[in-house]
Amino acid sequence: MDLTVLHSQLQAALDEDLGEAGDVTSKAVFDKGQRADAIIVARENGVLCGSGVVVELFRILDEEVSVIFSRQDGDCVDADETVARLEGPIVSLLSGERTALNYLQRLSGVATLTARFVEAASGQVSVCDTRKTTPGWRELEKHAVACGGGVNHRMGLHDMVMLKDTHADASGGVAAALAKAAHLKPGLKIACEARNMREVREALAGGCDLLMLDNMDDATIREAVRIAAGRVEVEVTGGVTLERLPELAAAGADRVSVGALTHSARALDFSLRIDLRQSHSSRN
Repeated sequence: MDLTVLHSQLQAALDEDLGEAGDVTSKAVFDKGQRADAIIVARENGVLCGSGVVVELFRILDEEVSVIFSRQDGDCVDADETVARLEGPIVSLLSGERTALNYLQRLSGVATLTARFVEAASGQVSVCDTRKTTPGWRELEKHAVACGGGVNHRMGLHDMVMLKDTHADASGGVAAALAKAAHLKPGLKIACEARNMREVREALAGGCDLLMLDNMDDATIREAVRIAAGRVEVEVTGGVTLERLPELAAAGADRVSVGALTHSARALDFSLRIDLRQSHSSRN
């Protein structure tokens, strides 16, 4: 993500939490010059993502805060493992705590879920994300997918022609939609969804670059893959679950796309703990 865009997003997130008055509780409890050490601890096993975001967030909040991660994005972490150490004004540490953890937990959750799908795929098929991302978080969440071993699909509506069922239905069918799209944006890859074998044949005849098998049963997927083999890339989309993935991987498709990687990932739990033994009023 462009650093200027990221800074703008992080500043907005901080402003949302701090308002005009700032962290009134911490300001009331602690002296202005009081400093402290803190740690960020993983409370469960998973894949870390968002370390750079946390560093930038505290830099924006207070340049006196030092944040050092012992793990990098994409690394596996264990429950009770310390993943970062922080030092700085205690008011700043507590003021940024929740916003920093929100980013870290969300992105690590996406990376962790992606890693589970990649493991289930056993190297037989690539696991791709979709556009089902949190508005404003797309680049961050797609980064998290990559950290989990997944593959980024198109970033938006602008970088690939993708004919979905809605395009086909409103155009009079897959063949008609493909005929129009072929002249729209020369040089862009054309992906085309197919819901049945008739649409598979129309998509192949129409010259698509990526054939997307939408919500098909396993038998139909195997037949479609057989027909398309060696002609175009084949992707399975819709209804791709962890439980079903081994069977889909064995069907011979090149890739699967999984909206759940971003729209249904559970946050990975982290906590920030102040080391009261190291807290003191000043540090030279």
